[in-house]
Amino acid sequence: MGEPAIRAFFDEATNTVSYLVADPATGAAAAIDPVLDFNPASGDIDTRSAQAILDAAEGQGWAIRWVFETHAHADHLSAAAFIRSRTGALVAIGEGILEVQKVFRPMFGASDCEADGADFDRLLADGEHLELGTLDVEVMATPGHTPACVSYRIGDAVFVGDTLFMPDYGTARCDFPGGCARQLYASIQKLLSLPDDTRLFLCHDYKAPGRDVFAWETTVGEQKRSNPHAHSGLTEDEFVALRESRDAKLPVPKLLYPAIQVNIRAGRLPPAAANGQRYLLIPIEDGGDFV
Repeated sequence: MGEPAIRAFFDEATNTVSYLVADPATGAAAAIDPVLDFNPASGDIDTRSAQAILDAAEGQGWAIRWVFETHAHADHLSAAAFIRSRTGALVAIGEGILEVQKVFRPMFGASDCEADGADFDRLLADGEHLELGTLDVEVMATPGHTPACVSYRIGDAVFVGDTLFMPDYGTARCDFPGGCARQLYASIQKLLSLPDDTRLFLCHDYKAPGRDVFAWETTVGEQKRSNPHAHSGLTEDEFVALRESRDAKLPVPKLLYPAIQVNIRAGRLPPAAANGQRYLLIPIEDGGDFV
């Protein structure tokens, strides 16, 4: 099996890593977890991060055939629809997106978004295989952070989304709707069962205390040796207790509500209101007596 060519793109505003992955033999390529730039204070949307991926592909003579989402992100807006509009690429995500859509569609009154995954071109099942030129892409369901989480194994590289972070930072939170620490533990064990030299490419890095640079590539062996949430001696009950205790103290992601509304639509913005303006909604708690 051939090995992919990989380019990483780090968006410091959201601490997100997107990837351009290509088959050197044919030039067929995939964009993984592309970012749509969004300023929540002004409502401005920009495509500079996604355009950088398109420019890199053009510079290499690669043709983007797929956009692979590892899950419906809560911390950045997806540029999947933009890349699809420019390249004709197919947008794929784990079939668990149906559960995510069912939860969030009524919250935002998203009547244009049927909870059937139709905004995406492919809903992927565990163990499914896709072609990227001459490369094989194996879909690995890795739920726990969200029900839709999948990892993509391409040669000796696995793109794990938010399932794992760098060994000095730990693992993904599990307190979103449909999240489950026990499922995440099982997903981590699936990844750690791969050969120790398997490269793992992460979707985020937050530069753990004591580390001066951002990083997003590690290995299965490094995770087993050094990650306090994933080392070989950690039992399921110990992991669940550790994860749930930490999740109880975490703040809501700053872009949660804008991101979810766009990402359950595969990067498509909500339709315009009667006045012609598009809106991203923010649910509020009951205001009580002062309202």
